[in-house]
Amino acid sequence: MKHDGGPAFPQDLQGRRGDDPEYQGMTLRDYFAGMAMQGFLANGDYDPTMIARKYAYEVADVMLKAREAE
Repeated sequence: MKHDGGPAFPQDLQGRRGDDPEYQGMTLRDYFAGMAMQGFLANGDYDPTMIARKYAYEVADVMLKAREAE
């Protein structure tokens, strides 16, 4: 399994920590992929099924690697 960056928006709800699986929400990888997909679709030159399947997550993986390099 690929590194997913952890939770994108961890919350401290009722004293529970953000790393509690019940409160993790979407992963940072999914968030980055969603933002990439939004940009691709705004351009209008891409097939949405191909974006979701390939390009958006490729961009997300590059973003996660860039974060690790800092």
